[in-house]
Amino acid sequence: MPAGSLARTRRSADNRAMREIVFDTETTGFKFSEGDRLVEIGCVELVNRVETGRTFHAYYCPQRDMPAEAFAVHGLSTAFLSDKPLFASGVAELLDFLGDAPLIAHNAGFDFGFLNGELGACGFPPICHKTRMVDTLQMARGRHPGAKHTLDALCSRYGIDRSHRVLHGALLDAQLLAQVYVELMGGRQIGLGLLSGSIVADTGPVVAAAPRKARVPRVFAATEGELAAHAAFMKGIPDALWGSADGH
Repeated sequence: MPAGSLARTRRSADNRAMREIVFDTETTGFKFSEGDRLVEIGCVELVNRVETGRTFHAYYCPQRDMPAEAFAVHGLSTAFLSDKPLFASGVAELLDFLGDAPLIAHNAGFDFGFLNGELGACGFPPICHKTRMVDTLQMARGRHPGAKHTLDALCSRYGIDRSHRVLHGALLDAQLLAQVYVELMGGRQIGLGLLSGSIVADTGPVVAAAPRKARVPRVFAATEGELAAHAAFMKGIPDALWGSADGH
């Protein structure tokens, strides 16, 4: 993961809320430069590594046939996509949702390649991968060397339910990846300044807890009667290994 992207994923010095976008794409193939096109994008908004509930999802008509190999992965047919809008018609809404947040994807170079390819075809500048791209595949390889790093494998590793994932789907995969990303970053706690951010839940005024009064230590000494009863019991044990009850 580029150093610039890592820096942007950390909370800023002035404790403003940290916004990130986890996204995934589905395409007609592997290379935009060879005529393949983006047909679906799904985005999930995180603020301070918590899903806000805001998402962006769209299908796009690729203006070409869907190869059988790609259809087997995501199930998006030529017929289904034929009446969907062109990427160019919804690009402004997509860019507005992305804003200037870091963009997190699994094997992010692939998704950035198609996203920037479509943007370039519409006359928009590319999104800088050096400052905004966060690749969870590279993160997983660094954290779990030698293990499987597919989205399914990472969901299994972190106990994330993917039972509803039959085919690849951009929004569903982005939602699963958002949970994986949080785990890769160490879990949901990102600092102790929980009250300084701008999205702290409104649960009423914070009231300081009253200081707790120290209790007097309890005394657990045996009484004279208990000592006498113990001595009598000991005298009744024949041939005790520890000697007679009086200790001699």
